[in-house]
Amino acid sequence: MSRRIIVPFGPQHPVLPEPIHLDLVLQDERVVEAIPSIGYIHRGLETLVAKREYPEYVYIAERTCGICSFIHGMTYCQAVEQVMNLEVPERALYLRTIWSEYSRMHSHLLWLGLFADAIGFENLFMASWRLRESVLDVLEETTGGRVIQGSCKVGGVRRDIPGETLDRMVGDLAGFERDFKEIANVFLRDESIIARTRGVGVLSHGDAYHLGAVGPTARGSGVAIDLRKTGYAAYGKIHFKPVVETDGDCYARCAVRVKEVFSSIDIVRQAAAKIPEGEIEVKPKGNPNGECFSRAEQPRGELVHYVKGDGSRHLVRSRIRTPTLTNVPPLVKMLAGCELADVPVIVLSIDPCIGCMER
Repeated sequence: MSRRIIVPFGPQHPVLPEPIHLDLVLQDERVVEAIPSIGYIHRGLETLVAKREYPEYVYIAERTCGICSFIHGMTYCQAVEQVMNLEVPERALYLRTIWSEYSRMHSHLLWLGLFADAIGFENLFMASWRLRESVLDVLEETTGGRVIQGSCKVGGVRRDIPGETLDRMVGDLAGFERDFKEIANVFLRDESIIARTRGVGVLSHGDAYHLGAVGPTARGSGVAIDLRKTGYAAYGKIHFKPVVETDGDCYARCAVRVKEVFSSIDIVRQAAAKIPEGEIEVKPKGNPNGECFSRAEQPRGELVHYVKGDGSRHLVRSRIRTPTLTNVPPLVKMLAGCELADVPVIVLSIDPCIGCMER
């Protein structure tokens, strides 16, 4: 008769540069239960509102996550702007949208490379990250930073993108799209990837909904939720549809991210064609006095920034809920009953950001 044993998974991981920690209860080679352990790298970022004035805290918010830094800063700024009743210039909203989508492409390409590496496909890993470099080059040219942009501020953005630069960016997207199609074809049709991901880590539509899955984890299970459809920034003037797959397995979550890169390319083209001339910021008057929840769609899913001010230069409270935290219960559900060898692929399929989750 087989007996159950507990095997620690993490906090060191062969692929993820993130210290995720799970206790896996095994019976033979099958996972009976996965018990997450959270808090290994808690940094106390939210308490820094007591030491940094609200305009400076944008830089702290951005450093919640290196990969999603711009969207963290933007979501925080949106919350403060709503408290202060600031009307952000339309051009700044379009610039935020463009940079958000480049951040999404950068994040998805990074994940695709790591996913390929987890499966053992080193050439595909290198191809994904080589293409990601071209996205980082655009971010560096237009914001001054490759990973931490620092271009978002309360009231708008710090930098503009000249018209000729926007035209060149749109022109370069044709070559980028052509190169990505070759990579996408491998991810979606290669037999070894299909064999490694089809039917692995299945999360049903009902479980995804009731366990609160967000982002590609939810959309891979048929839950068509995408915060961009609420119309924040300039998304209300952009035409796109959430990318949805229905199989709920690792392959479906991979397919969602692949297709979202193409969607991001189209959104950037639309935003560049519609962006108006004008100012890129308004000067805040006074200090925030009130509270607000601001939501945005990170590459991993719904991000929430809550702020509360009392009329002083320092916020009373800042609270962040990241998509990885809400995707942990669905992850635990996926792992129950899987083979031990599939654990790294399933864990990676939710695109976990532990530093982002633990703050």
